[in-house]
Amino acid sequence: MNQSVNPLRQFFRQPAIYMKLPSDGQFWPPGTLDMPVNRELPILPMTAIDEISYRTPDALFNGAAVTSVIKSCVPNIKDPWKIPSIDLNSLLIAIRIASYGHGMEINSTCPACTTTNEFELDLRSVMAQVESPDYTGTIKYNDIEIFFHPITYDVQNDINLKQFEQQRLIQLLPGSDLPEDEKSRRLNEAVKAITDITVMAIQNSIAGIRTPQAMVTEPGFILEFLNNCDRKMFTIVRDHIVNMRIKSDLKPLHIACTECKHEYDQDFTLDTASFFAAAS
Repeated sequence: MNQSVNPLRQFFRQPAIYMKLPSDGQFWPPGTLDMPVNRELPILPMTAIDEISYRTPDALFNGAAVTSVIKSCVPNIKDPWKIPSIDLNSLLIAIRIASYGHGMEINSTCPACTTTNEFELDLRSVMAQVESPDYTGTIKYNDIEIFFHPITYDVQNDINLKQFEQQRLIQLLPGSDLPEDEKSRRLNEAVKAITDITVMAIQNSIAGIRTPQAMVTEPGFILEFLNNCDRKMFTIVRDHIVNMRIKSDLKPLHIACTECKHEYDQDFTLDTASFFAAAS
């Protein structure tokens, strides 16, 4: 006899932890997030299938593994591609804590004596340090006012892929068999492409531009403005966006060498392949 409810359902995985988003649910497009009343998202541990996803290089490279695992472990997120950039790191850390616990083994080489230091990092402290930039701040320049918002994961992933492709091309060109003039032409094209990608990243960080006549939110108009505004205006906007990104970046780890006692900082980034593989 067919049963409408799986009798094994009570043995399915349960939320291991609950977390609040750095954005508190702001900047999520409608329909992409089901925010609980208490504003804390339940985080499920990864399944065996999720772990396999993180061992698939192509899926990691194009972002499919990341979105698949987030959707599996955070059911309240309906469209992981639309996660604002300021929430992504916290979500990945939360999933790792839910799956393997809050301790993470870290190896670090002391720059003073080259000793390899091994210690356990408490990922809860890393999560507690994640900041959400203040996106209410605007830039006023002459007669316009510029408003900002975080980019979404799909945009960030697309930018990263395009940058990787062009940087790889630049690295491969010197050793290729192409004629020198062709190398030069392709190098110039790659450099221009990287510049265009940078401008596109800035355009996607702008929510709108208010003029005395209208509020402009059309991406094409904003991109055209960035390509034609004066250098000072562009620099102010770029630096403002970079400073907001820095505020939301993970803080470096402060390490004291066990051998020579030298203290130094080491960057801590979420390279998803190694971040989750280290717990396996």
